[in-house]
Amino acid sequence: MSNNTVAQHSRAAFVSKLGGLLSVAGSAVGLGNIWRFPTQVGENGGSAFLLVYMGIILLFGVPLLLSEFVIGRRARANVGRAYTELAPGSRWGIVGMGSSLVAFAIFCYYVIIVAWVLYYFVQSLTGQLTAGGEGAHFKEQFTDFITNPYWPIVCTAVTMGIIHFIIQAGVEKGIERSSKFLMPALFIILLVLAVVAIFMPGAQEGYRFLFDFDPKQVTPSVCLSALGQCFYSFSIGMGLVTYASYFGHNVNLSRTALTVGGLDTMVAILAGLIIFPAVFSVPGLSPSSGAGLVFVSLPEVFSTAFSGNAILTWFVPTLFYFILFVAAVTSAMFLHEVATAFVQEKLGYSRKKSATLISVSSLIVACVASLSQGPWDFIRPFGMNLVDFLDYTTSKIILPLTGLGSAIFIGWVMKKEDVIDEITSGGTFRFAWSRMFLFIIRYIVPVLILVIMVSQFVM
Repeated sequence: MSNNTVAQHSRAAFVSKLGGLLSVAGSAVGLGNIWRFPTQVGENGGSAFLLVYMGIILLFGVPLLLSEFVIGRRARANVGRAYTELAPGSRWGIVGMGSSLVAFAIFCYYVIIVAWVLYYFVQSLTGQLTAGGEGAHFKEQFTDFITNPYWPIVCTAVTMGIIHFIIQAGVEKGIERSSKFLMPALFIILLVLAVVAIFMPGAQEGYRFLFDFDPKQVTPSVCLSALGQCFYSFSIGMGLVTYASYFGHNVNLSRTALTVGGLDTMVAILAGLIIFPAVFSVPGLSPSSGAGLVFVSLPEVFSTAFSGNAILTWFVPTLFYFILFVAAVTSAMFLHEVATAFVQEKLGYSRKKSATLISVSSLIVACVASLSQGPWDFIRPFGMNLVDFLDYTTSKIILPLTGLGSAIFIGWVMKKEDVIDEITSGGTFRFAWSRMFLFIIRYIVPVLILVIMVSQFVM
């Protein structure tokens, strides 16, 4: 390992390379893969979106992942302090503070959606989700739940308790240990459901929609959607720097970035292999059902497609909402950890005290945000309920800025020699495409992020 001019701090770390990989993969794999990705595919021509998306992962997603890995491990600090450690006396700390803030803000409303998934899992487990329902029943069921003054709050509190229990246990005993169990379970159950989907009546049509490529479907709009999905799904700008700071120098950063990108995409495709055969099995349903796909359309699909088999009517949705909950929890853990690590290192609190502070404060915000969709609908900043407002300000404004900041910092502020030294772990690993990486991160990635920002406001 080469000399590192950055002060090294005694801090938590991932014990094993596999544990670290699964933890980082878990931070990326979430609702963006199993909920948002199929929706984006459905709204943007199916296979055309998929092909463009895979190209954007290599050109945009993986270089940005690698950039955040470099900053985190080089600084050995949470994202709120990392930029200051690497560029002392500068204003680059604003980028890190922005990432810490955006992680907390996203967590405050993300945990509400995770709670919705938990509710649907429990409903399915007890056989109530698809019981006697058809058509408009499922939309009414979802609306009644999210506007209820009590049940969303109860589910949010339970979800917060699960996440808090994991985070307060620490990086090794909490995040890493749970990721080693949750991520393999996620992949195994996805594979089981993908096999079940083969026998659904709409399987062939669903596969054709996902894989039968039509060049005419590749439009600027599709490319922009794929770009935005990659940015959202990879957790870029949300504080992956913090997780990367737990990596040891025995971790090959470039290989890890490629692996995380591959695992993230694999989960998204597996989700498509489950959802599209299901959707095409029910006449009248569209793969472009938007946000209602998971909570409105799929319950109807499960009820209709397996109406002749009571076991499958219970088994398939129960497994589906379980893996959706697992994926959502791994991402929520990451968001909580970014905020917790910031408080712990900034204020010098213990991990348990820091985790408790974040859990309690975010639960208060989450409860208010949840109620703003029902009995407290008078809370409407800029005409939006609080959930939509938090989503809008983080995804459309802060995230692109923090992602842009990390790209510019790696490309133009850090010394080229330091960047390559960190990627190769002081020459331990080869990095054959260093010139291409630096060119992409300096010129292509900033332009693409600016395109995302502009397109969100003009389209």
